Amino acid sequence: MGKLKKKYSEGASRTYTTRNRALKKLQVTLADFRRLCILKGIYPVEPHSRKRANRGSTKLTTFYYTKDIQLLVSEPLILKFRQHKVFLRKLQRALGKLDYTRAQTLDANRPEYTLNHLVIERYPAFADALRDLDDALCMVFLFATMPAVSRVTKETVDECKRLSTEFMHYVIHARALRKVFLSIKGIYYQAEIHGQSITWIVPYQFSQQVPTDVDFRVMATFLQFYQTLLGFVNYRLFTAVNLTYPPRLDQALDDNAAGLGSLRVESRRVEDLIDARDAGLDAAATATPDAGEVAKRMGSLGTKMQSIVAADSAAPAYEAVGTAAHDDDDDDDSAAAADLLFGKQVVFLSREVPRYSLEFVVRALGGRVGWDRTSGGGSPYAENDQAITIQVADRPVQGHQFLDRTYVQPQWVYDSINARRLLDTTDYLVGQQLPPHLSPFVEYTAGDYVPEEASRIAAAAAGFEGEVTSLNPEDRDQQDSADEEETAANDVDGESADEDEEPEDDEDEETVHAEKQYQKQLLAERAGVTFSEYQQKQKEAAAKPAAPAKTRGSGAPKRTKAQIEEEERERIAISMLSKKKRKVVNRARADAYK
Repeated sequence: MGKLKKKYSEGASRTYTTRNRALKKLQVTLADFRRLCILKGIYPVEPHSRKRANRGSTKLTTFYYTKDIQLLVSEPLILKFRQHKVFLRKLQRALGKLDYTRAQTLDANRPEYTLNHLVIERYPAFADALRDLDDALCMVFLFATMPAVSRVTKETVDECKRLSTEFMHYVIHARALRKVFLSIKGIYYQAEIHGQSITWIVPYQFSQQVPTDVDFRVMATFLQFYQTLLGFVNYRLFTAVNLTYPPRLDQALDDNAAGLGSLRVESRRVEDLIDARDAGLDAAATATPDAGEVAKRMGSLGTKMQSIVAADSAAPAYEAVGTAAHDDDDDDDSAAAADLLFGKQVVFLSREVPRYSLEFVVRALGGRVGWDRTSGGGSPYAENDQAITIQVADRPVQGHQFLDRTYVQPQWVYDSINARRLLDTTDYLVGQQLPPHLSPFVEYTAGDYVPEEASRIAAAAAGFEGEVTSLNPEDRDQQDSADEEETAANDVDGESADEDEEPEDDEDEETVHAEKQYQKQLLAERAGVTFSEYQQKQKEAAAKPAAPAKTRGSGAPKRTKAQIEEEERERIAISMLSKKKRKVVNRARADAYK
């Protein structure tokens, strides 16, 4: 006799476990279990048979993989959570006894933990972290625009602002921006980093009302992990291009609302450090005697000049246009920037346009940006600067206009980025009715509806000049090619339109026939029929033999009203029979007709 198997020792009941059994195994509360699952990336699963997985019970419950719960047993965060609960219990007891000295001591020794090991565990390769960066960026950019309230602390908002600004600086430095789309929810961006397409959304910078029906505890757990992940990614991206991380924050510019310019991105290349040291020594030599003391101290620093390089001297985006004397490195940077979309443009942003978005996208495409002083400090260009070529405005009437620049609306910048070329500014001038802003994330396939604006932009990118509407229908393409072939044949034979021997009536009939054919094709296209299917149906219709015309008085005799009613009652009666009986009746009627 074989060994008896214990019940529920294998199969679905062994593969899956319920949430209550997981809580008993881990000895944690439901809130701590949710935090662990979010941080570890463990999600509920749906078994094939809930009854077998729940050991014969049909009660509604949540299932997890048993192996995932087994991994949580050895998680060090469980011990940290227990230590934090003990700390809260002691702190509450000290405050209850009015022992403020002990309460301050406990608060100074508050237990802390990090999530660094979880990032390394969940993303063993850097490409895996980039592939999962979309949700992290959306969450961080969302909290960076939220006001500091009781459920969202100021430290959290400041940390999200720092991380998001650092990532935007890398996108600008690497020229990685590819697509931009303005939607009702916010602004969608897409960047290509190390071969991975990363898409995220940034809310508009309006005054937001924090909703009361949102569980911020769950969102805070996600945000805590995403902040750690984005910090790892930013460090890897900055060090890969020889930039110092974290970048230095200029507190004066930050207090003056300088935006992206408040972070000083410093290079770690030896050439840049030597140039910065030489520039500092030259400036100190021509300074006052007090500055000479500073120069003497700078000469003794040697290799410690890594924290002195300023962002303005390292980034070519804010170089003056039209200067004659440049170094070799500056020439290379200017040539590389000129190859980009806005490489030869100096853009000035009026006070009514979204500066936080336009500054990012223009600089990411090689342009130089200035803005009105009411929008923030740190602008490298004033409004009356002669180097400005384009001014982005959103007011129909400008107080003063310069003749040496073009005034466009903000949509021109975004549409030019999506079209990957500088579009004609005629349709985007201030006060003009703007064309539709199409999403660059839509890919059109054969048979799909293509908007006229998308066809016009594609035709302009291909170098086509003329009416774009004639390029949309596929049937007109074939008609144009047929007309060209016919014209070429007539030229070879020496024939012309004036020597055509066909009467004008035949030409009118052909024109009417072609117009009817074109209307049929439009109706088929509106019904969702592709051009290839329409041609196949036309060929099948032409292949069928024409039915002989019926003469008056020929064919079957006309049925009376009573016969029609009798046939309808018979049809209804047959339809109410079962399938088996209906087959018998149909077979009997077929034999009767034979």
